[in-house]
Amino acid sequence: MSEGYEGKITAPEFPEGLEWLNVRRPLTLRDLRGKVVLLDFWTYCCINCMHILPELKKLERRFAPELVVIGVHSAKFPAERETENIRQAILRYEIEHPVVNDRDMLIWRLYGARAWPTLVLIDPRGKIVGQVAGEITAEVFGAVIAEVIRTFDARGQIDRRPIRFDLERERVPEPVLSFPGKVLADAASGRLFIADSNHNRIVVASLADGTVVDVIGQGEAGLRDGDFETAQFNHPQGMAVRGEMLYVADTENHAIREVNMRARTVRTIAGTGYQSRRPFHPGGPGPQVDLNSPWDLVLLGDRLYIAMAGAHQLWVLDVKTQVVTPFAGSGYEGCQDGPLLEASLAQPSGLTTDGQRLYVADSEASAIRAVDLDPHGRVQTLVGEDLFVFGDRDGPSPRARLQHPLGVAFHDGVLYVADTYNNKIKKLFPTVRQVVTFLGTGEAGLRDGERPLFDEPGGVSVAEGKLYIADTNNHVIRVADLRTGQVATLGLNGVERLRPRARVAPAFAGDVMTLPPQQVAPGPGTLVLSLRLPKEHKLNEQAPSQVVLRVEGDPVVRFDQDQATMTLHRPRFPLTLPVVFQHGQGRLLVEWTLYYCRSDVTGLCYFAEARQELSLDVRPGAATSRLSLSHEVK
Repeated sequence: MSEGYEGKITAPEFPEGLEWLNVRRPLTLRDLRGKVVLLDFWTYCCINCMHILPELKKLERRFAPELVVIGVHSAKFPAERETENIRQAILRYEIEHPVVNDRDMLIWRLYGARAWPTLVLIDPRGKIVGQVAGEITAEVFGAVIAEVIRTFDARGQIDRRPIRFDLERERVPEPVLSFPGKVLADAASGRLFIADSNHNRIVVASLADGTVVDVIGQGEAGLRDGDFETAQFNHPQGMAVRGEMLYVADTENHAIREVNMRARTVRTIAGTGYQSRRPFHPGGPGPQVDLNSPWDLVLLGDRLYIAMAGAHQLWVLDVKTQVVTPFAGSGYEGCQDGPLLEASLAQPSGLTTDGQRLYVADSEASAIRAVDLDPHGRVQTLVGEDLFVFGDRDGPSPRARLQHPLGVAFHDGVLYVADTYNNKIKKLFPTVRQVVTFLGTGEAGLRDGERPLFDEPGGVSVAEGKLYIADTNNHVIRVADLRTGQVATLGLNGVERLRPRARVAPAFAGDVMTLPPQQVAPGPGTLVLSLRLPKEHKLNEQAPSQVVLRVEGDPVVRFDQDQATMTLHRPRFPLTLPVVFQHGQGRLLVEWTLYYCRSDVTGLCYFAEARQELSLDVRPGAATSRLSLSHEVK
C-alpha cells in the first residue's frame, strides 16, 4: 500500500454485463465519486477471505458515511462462478456490501490481482491509492482510510450522502436451520447434534424421530460461557462427544468450547476469542492461546484433535490439562506429504478416524489426507494433488478428483466424503484407493429418494446404519440408508424450540405493515383472515403457528366472550370469525407467527413473523360489517 493518501492512476471502470448482488442495479465507479471505495477481491472457499470479512465490517461501521466496500468475487473453483452459489455465500457470511460476479476474471486482470484476498483502495476522485494482498486488520487499514478521508475532506470532495443497498437477505425467508455446517450422530446416547451455524447454536435432536430435545446457545453471535440459555457461539462447526461431554469447534470465535450436557453449561477450554496471526504458533495453555478458525474435531481418549483450517494445520488439545499444541502441518498452505510437522495441509475442514490414523478433508487442495497418530508418523495423500487440481472423477485414487470437500466420516472400512462443491457424497476405500460416487448427481438441488440432490453439503456422520448429512445450502439435515442409498430429509419435531432469536430485541421482531384505514358498521359482523404462502409450501401442522388479534384505543372490536384480545392456535386458513364491532375509532393489530414447509419435503421449514396494523373506524352508515385481512409470505 502506498504511503500517499491520494491516487495518481485512474481506477479501471467495471465492465458492463456482469451480475451484481446486494444492489438493485450494477454500480459504476463514476456513481461513487466522492466516496472512498475499497475493492475486495475474494473467492468464497478461501479461509483468508473469510478472515477479513469481519475486518471489513468494522471498517464499514467506522466509516459508514464515507466508505463503500465492493466485493469482487473472482472464483477459484468452477462451482464458485455460479451467481446463485455466490448469493448463498453472501447469505452465509452475512455480507452487507455490493458484490459483483467476476466469473471470467475480467476485473481481476484489469487491477492486476494475483492472490485471494487482494484489496484495492480508491480515492473519491476515482484514483487508485494502493493495493495489498493477504489478510488485513481494521485497525491498520483504517488508519490509511482515515487519512484519505482527511485529505479529501479538506478539499470539500467527500460525499457523505447515504447509499442504501438492496440486500439479498431481505429477499429470503428465515429458515428453521440456517446453513448447518456439521452434524454429529451419537448412537450411544441416541442423540443427533446439529451445528446450526448461522443461528450460532447447537441443536440437539433425537436420533429416533428427530424431536428437538435441547438447544445450546442463545442465538446471538458472541463468546460467552454459561448455561444453555445464555451461552453464545459464533458460527460453530465440528463437534466431538464422549458421554455427557460435547466439544465444539467455535469457528469464528477461534475457540474450543466444552458443553456439559448433564449440567447444561458451556465453557471455553481453548482460545481467547482472537484469531492467531502468528504463522508458527507453538501452542500452550489452551485458554491463553489464540487459535485460527478451528473447523472440525475428533476425540481419542483425552486427546482432542482439531482441524485448524485457518492455520493449515492439525492441532491437539489434552482435555484434562487443557494444553493445546500443533500436531501436523508446517503452517504453509499446500499438498505436500512428509513427516507430521513438515508436511503441508490446505485449509483442513473435516476430520475423522479409524483409531489408527486421522483422515482429513483438506478442502483447498480438494484432497483427502491420512495422518498417522504416532508422533513420529507421516502425512499421506489418498486423493488429490495440488491447490489447483480438482474436478469430479471417480476411479483409482491417483485419477480421482474432488472439488473442495468439507466433511469426512469413517465407517466399516469406508470413508464417506462430503464432496461439497460437486454436490455429492462419495465413498473412498482407503485400502484399495478407489473413489466412487455414492449419492448425488452433481446438480445442486433438494430431492429425496434414490437419485437425491444436495446443495454444498458440509458435514457427514454415521450411526446405526444411517449417514447423516449437513446439507448446508439447503438448510436441512439429510439421512441416507447405507444399505439402500435411499435419502430422506430429516423432519424435525418440536421446531417451536428453534424460533430464531431477534438480532436486536425490540418489542416485536418481525415485519410491521400498516394497512389502509377501513370503515365498518357497528353490531355483529365477521372478520375473515386469509394466508398466502409461497408456491409449493404449506403450514407445518405439527408446529405451533398462531395469530394474535389485539385492539388498541377504543374497543372497536370484541371477540369471543367479549374479549379485546384473541389468540388463534394452529389456525387453518381461510378463517372466518364472528365478532362484534362497537362504535368508535381504534387500531386492530394482527400478529402472525408462522411455521411453514415445502410441500414436497417437509424437513425444509421456515419461520416468519409479521404484524399488521389497521386503523378502524366503526360508525353507523358504513357499507359493510365484514372485515377481510390477508397476509402474504414472500
